[in-house]
Amino acid sequence: MKRALSVVAFVLVGLVVVPSVCSAQVTDVYRDPNMDFGSIQKVAVMPFANLARDQVVAERVRDVFINRLLAIDGVYVIPVGDVARGIEKIGPANPTTPTAEEVVKLGALLKVDAVVTGVVREYGEVRSGTTTANVISMSVQVIETGTGRVVWSASSTAGGVSFWARLFGGGGQPMNRVTEQAVDALLDKLISPARKGK
Repeated sequence: MKRALSVVAFVLVGLVVVPSVCSAQVTDVYRDPNMDFGSIQKVAVMPFANLARDQVVAERVRDVFINRLLAIDGVYVIPVGDVARGIEKIGPANPTTPTAEEVVKLGALLKVDAVVTGVVREYGEVRSGTTTANVISMSVQVIETGTGRVVWSASSTAGGVSFWARLFGGGGQPMNRVTEQAVDALLDKLISPARKGK
């Protein structure tokens, strides 16, 4: 009886002390206090840099990011083909990390208010003991095209092996769902304060 009570107490303490990694966590948020984010209505999303093992994940994550961004009222994302043609004309040394001068040129050519760049740091399965789950870690920057300065930046992590999965077994969520959670968490930090006028 005492042993059963000890196990229950351990589980209850674990619920309070051990955070679950299933929900997305946004960290390292930078927001330019002098920027009027409500003025950003047309954006170009650049190809994302890829630090993960799988070489095609950056395009997958970029596609999810663009689709979720398109769902936001008041923001227009120019087509990927137009971005590719703009990159070809401007010829940045590295399209995933354009210089301030290259961003200004792209802004004038594509007639956008901001350029979005991103990095996929981790993408795929992680293991904890005998349990595996999907995880993504990414960061995004918003660069204003008038000056080429970074006005917003944040990192997001979603998925991973949760406390419950470690305790009772079982897998995590599908990779696409985990990616959507990470992207939605980033967009919530970017868009919500702008709508509130902060």
